[in-house]
Amino acid sequence: MYVVVVDFTIHRAHVDAFRAAIVANARASREREPGCRRFDVCVDTVDPARVFLYELYDDRAAFDAHLASAHFRDFDALVAPWVAAKAARMLARIDP
Repeated sequence: MYVVVVDFTIHRAHVDAFRAAIVANARASREREPGCRRFDVCVDTVDPARVFLYELYDDRAAFDAHLASAHFRDFDALVAPWVAAKAARMLARIDP
């Protein structure tokens, strides 16, 4: 399985709007992308401007399909000015 983890720091003025947008993107990914097995959106309990994503795909091709999807492209363009920092890592899940 192909794992993507992303840490975001969002500009404080846009935290609520970002949360709504990322939840909509995650739901669309889970519902419309057959290769998306999991897409969790997590928020730091101390700092509401910190958002963590855990995404699980069948393989790299499924993740590439996610990146090419209209809902992701729309989300990415919308939130780009709201993001203060973003760090993504790609991993291979070995268990389970």
